Amino acid sequence: MADNKRLGKGLGELFGGDIDKVLDEITNNEKASSSEISISEIRTNPYQPRKVFDPEKLAELAESIKEHGVFQPVLVRKAIEGYELVAGERRLRAAKIAELEKIPAIVVDFNDTQMMEVSLLENIQREDLSPIEEAEAFKQLVDKVGYTQEELAKRVGKSRTYVTNSLRLLKLPYEVKEMVRKGELSYGQARTILSVEGEERQKALARRAVKEGLTVRQLEKLAARKIVVRKELKKDPYLEEVRHRVEDILGTSVEVGKKAMTIRYNSTEDLNRILEKLGAIEESYE
Repeated sequence: MADNKRLGKGLGELFGGDIDKVLDEITNNEKASSSEISISEIRTNPYQPRKVFDPEKLAELAESIKEHGVFQPVLVRKAIEGYELVAGERRLRAAKIAELEKIPAIVVDFNDTQMMEVSLLENIQREDLSPIEEAEAFKQLVDKVGYTQEELAKRVGKSRTYVTNSLRLLKLPYEVKEMVRKGELSYGQARTILSVEGEERQKALARRAVKEGLTVRQLEKLAARKIVVRKELKKDPYLEEVRHRVEDILGTSVEVGKKAMTIRYNSTEDLNRILEKLGAIEESYE
């Protein structure tokens, strides 16, 4: 059993600023001896922020476990029936793949709040979470543990701005969040998409970013152009329709005012392509 004096302390005093040190202390504490527990008795952690586990990495870990065994015990707490996992879900999943019946485990006396905090902080600090998984973990720590954003930033070693921007990602449409969760969109791309107003625009921009493999810089330019056009033309639906049609024909950004039209291009080659579309020069063939 882990050191009860330590586990009886308040959350701030218990976990300090680095959950790695706490978990290592528990694991390496002579009083916290591990024992073999049947894997079938262990339920997964309800506060686990990771929703997607890389099957290749799990397979690699499973092969290592088959050959060398499980070096680091998982942390569990007693439940009404069996045990609940506190930390070490990747090891538990890999052990199941390796067809082990038992796994080394240390039983800790965490209450619900402590279990949630140690689980979320361990994943944030130790695991490579997707930006959405990280944001969801931040939100749980704010909503259920009671951290302020300032306290959370200090606890996870991030800036207050980083935490704020991370939490804002949860305002994205479900479809876009899933693209981020699966690694199809990066944190920078997600933030850029969030700057565009309207769910339909955000989803359309996200789909285009994934389909065309747009960089963050390209996405920023595209998002900025869309915002500018929307503000300038929102009172004249006819000019907005004209802009869409011309952009579709020329394949570039176009601004349409009441008495002027601006066609943008990125390079000499792009200009020649547009001129060919307009019939201003003959189409070149290589």
